[in-house]
Amino acid sequence: MGSTSDLPIMEKAAQFLNEMEIPFEMNALSAHRTPEEVEKFAKGAKDKGIKVIIAAAGMAAHLPGVIASMTTLPVIGVPINSSLDGMDALLAIVQMPPGIPVATVGINGALNAAILALQMIATGDESVQKKLADYKVSLKNKITKANQELASVSYKFKTN
Repeated sequence: MGSTSDLPIMEKAAQFLNEMEIPFEMNALSAHRTPEEVEKFAKGAKDKGIKVIIAAAGMAAHLPGVIASMTTLPVIGVPINSSLDGMDALLAIVQMPPGIPVATVGINGALNAAILALQMIATGDESVQKKLADYKVSLKNKITKANQELASVSYKFKTN
């Protein structure tokens, strides 16, 4: 993440990866304030066994693109709402030049970034595929339960 001020958003990704028992790193790296550290991380990520990088940044939001320019690993950008309702970060991340793709989730979409990263990893790992399938079933069950609870809510003109 660009700074530790992004942690409240990125904790959703960390919690999901932790729940799925997927090893991960968390780093504060700034494309503008610590460019040498960003380069060291990006160029060394593959050798450390990292398979996907989730990079979160607000405002100018250069971190995901800078990382993507230095690695062949997939990079998922999470635009952080730190100014202009996060639109500045969203546009900065999504408008990458040809040859430097960054998959981009919605503003503050850390959980979706973690799910997408896991889906990428799961293409080569059946145990991770199973965890994702179970997670998707749990989402379905959550909605089914919610509908069952809604059935007991009574209004004079409610028909179901």
